[in-house]
Amino acid sequence: MKYIIGLACLVMCLTIHAQSSTATAVHDAVADNMLVYQRLVGGWPKHIGNEKIDYHKKLSAAEKAAFIDDAGMNDATIDNDATSKEIRYLVGAWRQTGNKDYLLASEKGIRYLLTMQYSNGGFPQFYPDKSLYRSEITYNDNAMINALNVLDDVANGADGLDAVNPALKKPAADAVNRGIGCVLKTQLKVKGKLTAWCAQYDAVTLQPAKARSYELPSLSGDETVGIVEFLMHRPHPSAEIQRAVNSAVEWLRRVKIEGYAFVSVRDSSLPEGRDRVLRAAPGSVIWARFYDIQTDQPFFCGRNGIRKNTVAEIEHERRVGYAWYGEWARRLLDTDYPEWANKIRL
Repeated sequence: MKYIIGLACLVMCLTIHAQSSTATAVHDAVADNMLVYQRLVGGWPKHIGNEKIDYHKKLSAAEKAAFIDDAGMNDATIDNDATSKEIRYLVGAWRQTGNKDYLLASEKGIRYLLTMQYSNGGFPQFYPDKSLYRSEITYNDNAMINALNVLDDVANGADGLDAVNPALKKPAADAVNRGIGCVLKTQLKVKGKLTAWCAQYDAVTLQPAKARSYELPSLSGDETVGIVEFLMHRPHPSAEIQRAVNSAVEWLRRVKIEGYAFVSVRDSSLPEGRDRVLRAAPGSVIWARFYDIQTDQPFFCGRNGIRKNTVAEIEHERRVGYAWYGEWARRLLDTDYPEWANKIRL
């Protein structure tokens, strides 16, 4: 009887200690919200309904309970920096607070990235949701490259990710190698010459694919830059990687648009009182988001999916609501690539 009472007291003491430890653990409000939104598969959504997640928002007890109840939803994604940014933030929060829950959540996110990768090395935009274009290999908005950069840092113990479980290092390194293989296979060759990358590809055929109605197969003046930067970060680039980088840079130089800028202008006759137009701007250098694969000519699409030759020809909502032009490759061509090329030659 004394043994039973003693055992009961021990269990009670351990329970009280555990509850006390949890209660007195140092917390980071943003990290705590990330734990609330994490899905059971390990990744994070980018929106709840149509509303972008705000991790700085103070959640009520009822809201937290509701979001935790939704943990089984299949809306986890790597789009719009989702999952990648949470993994990195949570490791940093663990370093600041010592709260082990943050580190464990980050590791769960890393395992999610490893699980979602296709055997051919590509990453879908969403997992496990494979409806519509969500299953396509997605470079759009640097989704796949963000995932590979996280895994690369895990494999090399870089950028704070040396804190995660060492057992994740080798799987991460293998995933990065497969990812590089996919990147090299998906660089488009036009008339026998390597050029750039499309924003998304069919997961099986590795052919350029359509995503949303206004995102048609094309050569991308934006996503190509992130891919090249990733390849240049390889410590011992193979001849194939060097060829891929040099070819893409040559293409970016060829399609640059000099002397113009894509700017916002006031127009009281339009919604929100503004428009976006292409205007002459001496000294400016920009790139179009989409280029025709065969001709290298920029093109634009509204929600009806019909290609237009100028951004002025598509509806106002898409004209102001999408990044049709940008200075994406300027730093790459002016600074990063020349430094990389010099280092390779040494």
